[in-house]
Amino acid sequence: MTDAVTPRHLSTFQLQLRRFAANRLAMASVVILLLIVVLCFLGPYAFPFTGEDADFDYISAPIDFSSPHLFGTDDFGRDLLVRVMEGGQVSLTIGFLGALTAGVIGVIYGAVAGYVGGRTDRIMMAAVEVLYGFPYVILVILLGLLFGGGTIALFAAIVFTLWLTPAVIVRAQAQSLARREFVEAARAGGMTGAGILFTHILPNCFSVVLVYGSLLVPEVILSESFLSFLGIGIREPQASWGNLIQTGTAAMDTDLRLLLLPGGLLAAVLFCLNFIADGLRDAFDPNER
Repeated sequence: MTDAVTPRHLSTFQLQLRRFAANRLAMASVVILLLIVVLCFLGPYAFPFTGEDADFDYISAPIDFSSPHLFGTDDFGRDLLVRVMEGGQVSLTIGFLGALTAGVIGVIYGAVAGYVGGRTDRIMMAAVEVLYGFPYVILVILLGLLFGGGTIALFAAIVFTLWLTPAVIVRAQAQSLARREFVEAARAGGMTGAGILFTHILPNCFSVVLVYGSLLVPEVILSESFLSFLGIGIREPQASWGNLIQTGTAAMDTDLRLLLLPGGLLAAVLFCLNFIADGLRDAFDPNER
């Protein structure tokens, strides 16, 4: 008969996951976030029309659960619920893929700079400082002119600016790890710099990257929504939560539901992501026992 699993038999990562799972608010946020993701990506298939199809028999229709348009339509007869779900696909995709891409670029860049050190580190970090000073909105406008606007320009602008902070964070972590005994032993044993980087440096930056990555996702989603709200991101007829909120804001005096539905889902996602980030930060805190 084997012994029951006790905390002393678990690895550090397993203990951290157990602490995260014990955080009820974080776990509830995970469930709600998953439900919203499923709604946005699978929900439109339950309807016989898309968010761009106009139904001229239901122009500006109110909420009516007995009609084909459960939450009504906008001024062009387009189903509001379907447009919000399709807009969620765009916002969530840019949010998660943008955070992942920016995180990977920043982690590798910072790890190389911190591990190599010396002149290479100074040059790489000087480039980061220059990019930090580049105005974000101007960058989006320039990339919009270069790529013709839309999703590609917005994605490129977000990734181009948001990889900088992960690079700075991982660089400091890599500098500390580069002086550790196990790295010196690997170097003395003949392991190449690339081998040390991917075997020892990057894996030991995982917890820092995971916690910051959870903070990066809401930042990307909020950036996309804000830029689309300003009209320099996702543009009509393609929907995103940002331009839907812009439309709802313009009509809030006459039809508040145009604002509440996309705004409510965006707020719910941002709250969930922040609660998850807090849970990860507490779970991976080295001072926790």
